[in-house]
This record gives sequence, structure tokens and C-alpha cells, in this order.
Amino acid sequence: MRVLIAEQDHAHYARLLRELAPDLEVLTSGDSAELARFAPECPVWLGQPDLLASLLRQGHKPQWMQSTWAGITPLLADGLPRDYRLTRAVGIFGQVMAEYMLTYLLGHEREVLSRLVSQVERRWDDRPGRTLEGRRVLIVGTGDIGQRVAEFLQPFGVILYGVASSAREQAPFVEVAGLDQLPRLVGEVDYVLNLLPDTPATHDLYDAALFKRFKPSALFINAGRGVAVVDADLVEALKQGHLAGAVIDVCRQEPLPQRHPFWTAWGLLLTGHSSAPTSPLAMVRLFVENARAYAAEQALRGEVDFTRGY
Repeated sequence: MRVLIAEQDHAHYARLLRELAPDLEVLTSGDSAELARFAPECPVWLGQPDLLASLLRQGHKPQWMQSTWAGITPLLADGLPRDYRLTRAVGIFGQVMAEYMLTYLLGHEREVLSRLVSQVERRWDDRPGRTLEGRRVLIVGTGDIGQRVAEFLQPFGVILYGVASSAREQAPFVEVAGLDQLPRLVGEVDYVLNLLPDTPATHDLYDAALFKRFKPSALFINAGRGVAVVDADLVEALKQGHLAGAVIDVCRQEPLPQRHPFWTAWGLLLTGHSSAPTSPLAMVRLFVENARAYAAEQALRGEVDFTRGY
């Protein structure tokens, strides 16, 4: 099987793939023209969606493509073919995303940023710390990553709620409701963690009307997609005190433009799309597992349904 790697860190991926699956033939390059020359010779592609989408635009197409991202938005652009098999990265982001979420949940409970301000002001800050135990946490998007985040949060004694495309029974959640129940649930919880993918149904979900339903003490964390949030509405909601704060990892435009209001918004922390970087070793292991299944004509992990967009 001949594999094309289109990835920023292509040399590292190629080395790992040759070590873990020496029977696979690997073609790769950091030069886009050379990648385009290799593409027609390779029935299988591995790499990041933005680079792979560029090859599709040039008229090349694989039989199967493995994305190294959980999100595959660039591959869903109008005009690009969809008559090939596509798998996205699954099962490799759960722990690192849970660690990201825990960082800011605990930071919020322990008021880390305000204590730093107290130190800068040389003011002794002896407010007692708070605890996550008993806090209500809503995970919006209870798929592969959301499920793992919930499992990591469970030992802290939080009460877990979820929102998915449709209501369902799902441990360890007390309730997993459909997307139409989001306005009800945001008013009942202390934390809202957005992990939704980019689909037409998830655009502009978090708008002025929804933010008004939040508890004034609630923290909103967006590590899903930037298009889910109406930026100006979040800035205004923070200013009005409809919620206590926001941690924003993903934005509509990245890097964020210098004049964007998020830079100076009260109570908003930017984390620069750093929440869940891809581990090349974990990614290559997943790819090799899928490559074996592909050769055996078995089901692939993370296969995308183009009609749903994930």
C-alpha cells in the first residue's frame, strides 16, 4: 500500500510510519508541488485537512484519506469531491482535552487569576478555595472526546449533563439531551464546555439570547469550533454579567485579528487553539490500525458520514 503524507511535521510522521508499518510505502514532502506530483500515485492519504483539501482542489483524489485532525471542515468546502472514504482522528484527544478543561475548571474554582492580581498588588488574599465537588458541568457534544472528558471529570464529584444531536442514555451523564434543550440546560449548570463539531446546525448557537440564560456565576469554555459563538454577543454578555467568564480556545479567524474585541473583553481568556494538540505517535498508531482494517475490508475507526459532516 502506497501512502502519501501531507503534514506540517511530515518527516516525523514518515519516520514513525516506517517504524510501525515497514510494509507500507511512504511518499511525502514539504513542497506542495512535489506533493501534487505524488498524489496520483497514492491511493491512501494521511495528513492535515487544509493541505489535503489543497490536493483535492487540484483534481487529485484518494480512495481513502485519514485526517490527523478531529475536525475536517476544510474537506467539506463547496466543490470538493466526497466520493472517497474519509476518517478523522478519534480516540487520541480525550485525555489531553480533559486536562485542558480541568486546568480552567480548577483555575476558576481556585480563582488563580485574581490571586495573581492580588500578588501583583501585594495584597494578602486569604479567601478560602472552592471545590469542584457537586458542581454541575454541561458537556455540549458528547461524542468521542466529550465522553472521555466526562470520564476524567467524574472522580472530582461533578454532576455531568450532556447535549448531543439527539437525546440518549449515556453513562456517566445524568442526562444527555438534544440540541433543542441547550437553552434549558445552560441555566442549570455551573460550567458549559462546548465540544461541538462544525456543522450547519452548530453555527451561531451561543448568541445573546442563550448567554442571557446562563447563571451569572457560570464559566463558558469553547474548545469545539469558533463558528458556534457569536463573538460580539459573548463580549456583551460578559460585560453585562450574564456569565462569570469565558475561556476561548477556538475562534472564527485564527490567528485572531489584532482589532478583535476578544483581546480586551472583560473576563475572557484566550488559549490560542492549544487545547488538544495531535500526538504524532498516537495518530500513526491509529492510522496503522485503520490501514490494517482497510486492507482487510473491515470497518474503519472514525469514518465520516459526509451528510452529517462528522
